[in-house]
Amino acid sequence: QVQLVESGGGLVQPGGSLRLSCAASGSGFSIYAMKWYRQAPGEQRELVAGISGGGTKNYADSVKGRFTISRDNAKNTVYLQMNSLKPEDTAVYYCNAVYIGIEYWGQGTQVTVSS
Repeated sequence: QVQLVESGGGLVQPGGSLRLSCAASGSGFSIYAMKWYRQAPGEQRELVAGISGGGTKNYADSVKGRFTISRDNAKNTVYLQMNSLKPEDTAVYYCNAVYIGIEYWGQGTQVTVSS
């Protein structure tokens, strides 16, 4: 069993930065692929970025060059550094852990980009 707790969301002006964190409890964190999803009001949840247990990263086209995903297996934590934020990045951001079809979700953290 893995529990995920996100933090770091908030209100930021366009062009600003935020760093989201997702702390995992439970064992075996390093074997999980970790992902960040987001869901804007009235929209479907979409994959933003992912990082495998081995460190391979992937990003949605809409965030490439602006967002960076990373993980610290010693701290059981995955991060999402978000730079050059745009109003369209406004959403609830969710952390996801997956391993061979088993997945866990965090409760989400709100990110609002507005002047």
